[in-house]
Amino acid sequence: MKQTPLYELHTALGAKMVSFAGYEMPLQYPLGILFEHRQVRTSAGLFDVSHMGQATVFGDDSARLLETVLPANLLELPNGSQRYSFFTNDTGGILDDLMIYRLDDRYTLVVNASNKEADFALLQNLCGDTVEFESMINHALLALQGPQACSALQRLSPGIQKLPFMGAKQVLISGISCTVTRSGYTGEDGFEISVGASDALDLARNLLELPEVEAVGLGARDSLRLEAGLCLHGNDIGPNTSPVEAGLQWAIPRCRRTQGSRCGGFPGADRILAEIDNGAMRRRVGIRPDGKAPVRAHAELLNADGIQIGEVSSGGFGPSMNAPVAMGYVSREYSTSGTALHALVRNKPLPVSVCAMPFSPHRYHTKEKKE
Repeated sequence: MKQTPLYELHTALGAKMVSFAGYEMPLQYPLGILFEHRQVRTSAGLFDVSHMGQATVFGDDSARLLETVLPANLLELPNGSQRYSFFTNDTGGILDDLMIYRLDDRYTLVVNASNKEADFALLQNLCGDTVEFESMINHALLALQGPQACSALQRLSPGIQKLPFMGAKQVLISGISCTVTRSGYTGEDGFEISVGASDALDLARNLLELPEVEAVGLGARDSLRLEAGLCLHGNDIGPNTSPVEAGLQWAIPRCRRTQGSRCGGFPGADRILAEIDNGAMRRRVGIRPDGKAPVRAHAELLNADGIQIGEVSSGGFGPSMNAPVAMGYVSREYSTSGTALHALVRNKPLPVSVCAMPFSPHRYHTKEKKE
C-alpha cells in the first residue's frame, strides 16, 4: 500500500485508515463522518487528496494535441483558468473525468487515483517527441472546502479572496510555494492546493491550526459529493457511460459540438454529438427514497409493473437533508422529476421518486459575491 506525504499527520490525528486506489487513506477522524460532513457545510474542512494524479503537458502544440482526447476548448482557455472535462473512448464512454487548468504554456491535469496510470500512459503516448509531459509524482494535493475556506485561507495567503471560481494561480501560503485553484468536489466554495511533497506536512499543519478548519476524510467526501449531485468515476460514470447520459454535456463547449468551429475531433464524437442533438436513451437522475431506508449502488429501479427500467449508481444518507439520497440511471421516459418508481432493496420493492439534483444547493464562489 502506498502512503501520501500526510500519512504521519493522519495517524497522529487518530484517523481510521482504509485502502483506497492502492493508498492508505483516512476514512474518518475521531469525531466521525457526520461531524466532518457538517463541518464542511458550515465552516471549512481539509482533505488529503494526494492520491489523485497530477501531470503537466506543455509546449507550443499542447492545447491542440489535448483537444484530440478531450472535448474541451483549450485553444481559447484563458491563462489562469480551469475547466472540467473527461477522456472519452471510441464508443463515447468516459475513460476518466478530470480538471485541467492553464498557467502560461502549461496545462495541468488532475485525474482520478484509480485511473492515473492509464491516463498518464495515454498522455505520454499522445505527446510523443513534440510536446513535453511530466507526471507530478513529487507533489501533494490538499482540498480546503466550505463557506469559511476563503476567509481562513486569506489570513495565510493575503489576496487569495480575489481568485475567481475555476481560477488558477501560483501563490505563497505561509511562505510555501503552491498552485491554487478555486474549485473542489463538495458543492461548497473552496480551493485545491498543489504543493511539493516535502512541504505538504507543514502546509497541512498550518491550515489545521486555523480555528475554522478541521480534518475531513473520504467518508464525508463521498456524502458531500453525493448531496451535490457530483459523479464518482467507477460508480456514476465509466467507459460504458456517455457524457450526455450522465448529464455532463454542459462541459462540452459549443465550438466542439455539431456546427461548431472545431466540431468533434475527439474519441466517440459521433455518438456523443448525436446524443447532444437528439437526446440519450437513458439519463442520470436524482432518486429520493420515500422512507428512511437508504438505497445503495446497484439497486434495481422498477416501474409500476415491476419491470427494471434503471439502476442506482450511488446512494446513502444525506446529512444535510437528514434523509437518504441516491442517483442512478433510468430510461428516458422515466426521467421526469416526480416520476414514482420502486427500488429493489434486499428483494423488497421500496417506493422512491425521481427528483432534480443537486440535493444540497451549490454554493460556489461567483463574481457577484462581495468579499
